[in-house]
Amino acid sequence: MYVCVCNGITDREVREVAAAGCRSVAELTMRTGAGAGCGSCLELAAQILDEAHSAQTLPALPILSQAA
Repeated sequence: MYVCVCNGITDREVREVAAAGCRSVAELTMRTGAGAGCGSCLELAAQILDEAHSAQTLPALPILSQAA
């Protein structure tokens, strides 16, 4: 799906850039150009970045002292 129609950036490209270490929409714009045109894609781009980062984060492990 296209996230940024102005620059032809897809959700797949946003996820790839996130996996490569991109942490913010501003950085995404610098790397891909997404959001540099009309800006209507910024909210969706931020959502996809957040989803990509949450998928990379390991779930919290339970505290062993609470298990006893």
